[in-house]
Amino acid sequence: MIGAKSVSAGRKVVASTGATAATTTTCRRSGASRSSQKKALLGSVKCGFKGVEVSKASRGAARRAMRAQAARAEVGDTLEEFLEKSTDDKKLRTLMLSMGEAIRTIAFKVRTASCGATACVNSFGDEQLAVDLLADKILFETLKFSGCCELACSEEVPEPLQMGGEGFSVAFDPLDGSSIVDTNFSVGTIFGVWPGGELTNVTGRDQAAAAMGVYGPRTVYCLALKDAPGCHEFLLQDDGKFVLVKTTTQIKEGKMFSPGNLRATADNPEYAKLVNYWIDNQYTLRYTGGMVPDVFQIIVKEKGVFSNVISPSTKAKLRLLFEVAPLALLVEKAGGASSCDGKCVSGLDVNVDVHDQRTQICYGSVGEVKRFEETLYGKSERFAEVTENVTA
Repeated sequence: MIGAKSVSAGRKVVASTGATAATTTTCRRSGASRSSQKKALLGSVKCGFKGVEVSKASRGAARRAMRAQAARAEVGDTLEEFLEKSTDDKKLRTLMLSMGEAIRTIAFKVRTASCGATACVNSFGDEQLAVDLLADKILFETLKFSGCCELACSEEVPEPLQMGGEGFSVAFDPLDGSSIVDTNFSVGTIFGVWPGGELTNVTGRDQAAAAMGVYGPRTVYCLALKDAPGCHEFLLQDDGKFVLVKTTTQIKEGKMFSPGNLRATADNPEYAKLVNYWIDNQYTLRYTGGMVPDVFQIIVKEKGVFSNVISPSTKAKLRLLFEVAPLALLVEKAGGASSCDGKCVSGLDVNVDVHDQRTQICYGSVGEVKRFEETLYGKSERFAEVTENVTA
């Protein structure tokens, strides 16, 4: 009898699956709206599982499957539409929307700033702060106003401040590349979002989301969510809305390199060997000195490698919490890889012991990160089975 009951329950589950598929097909053929599709699909799932004991995990999986079928993010979606489709977490949606507003404001401040030797000011009577400090102030105010942030810290204020909200904690670099603002190169904001109220004893893999704002000829909000596939590029429109223009899921092999901290080649022979390899094999040099545009181009072009390593005479400058871990999530969600801290591990797997922890990093395609590890450290066990197929 037990076997009969099991078979019967199995038939009910199979029947429910068929009902769900049939409901989805019917809705599509009839041209029903996405909202009505969603309701119909939910109803079929509920009916199909009636009388069968389902765990919370199974119900969660069913809801995620329903969301994936009924509402997929598409090019042309606004930031709000994308977030609504991509995560059930209302607080995370609110936080990412709020940070989008901050990025839009900072883009205007950067664009209208007049930069002197000691400060950047504009003609609208804003406080006479260097533009990176102005960006820092905007981001802290945004996080406090969002109501979804418990703690926040930045490169300018590395000790966490209470934000009065709950749900997440945020670490950010307010304006990476601020030293090249006056040359009119692209600069950007980087931030990572961690659940709860801790920004130490965490890793990049614990992030709920990460993003960067890119301020150049175009203003772009590039973000990744832990529980959604891909890395997503939103372009700021004239009406102030961010619209999805590209989703990247694969970083292919290709000859483009951005070698940071080249002075380290003077007394790091392995790094010098790698740079010479890139030159001898006619890689295209694409390097601005700004980490945001140099890493962002790997995602946009879907190829390339960025490196920043140390040597006996040059110390690590890049911050794990504010820069390296958030960018690692973006690159790896886009289909690339990273190698961090001289340990042949992902930038998502290095523990944050202190807020101002500094490290070295390589981002790029899997083949290029493998080459980086093999050349600098003599091995790349993570990617031992990978065979590079590099094209121009």
